[in-house]
Amino acid sequence: MAKKSSIEKNNRRKRLVKQYAAKRERLLAIANDQSKSMEERFEARLKLAELPRNANPTRVRNRCEMTGRPRAYYRKLGMSRIALRELGSKGLIPGLVKSSW
Repeated sequence: MAKKSSIEKNNRRKRLVKQYAAKRERLLAIANDQSKSMEERFEARLKLAELPRNANPTRVRNRCEMTGRPRAYYRKLGMSRIALRELGSKGLIPGLVKSSW
């Protein structure tokens, strides 16, 4: 189990990303638009830099829904390999069979 503080920090980041998503998208569109003047694009970049760092989607870490483990994360299932194996062994994931030979 991951530290509660790490999990909560990541949840705060997710909320910030969601909150600022529209504003970031609008500013990025202006900043990357070649038809706009250089001053407008530069001003958009400055406003983008004023947004909180944690509002950037790249700062969110994929974590296991059950344990909070940040590594060996399966995106399709939203959990780590360890949690996946435990649930698979108990037969709680449809279509997943633990291999043995």
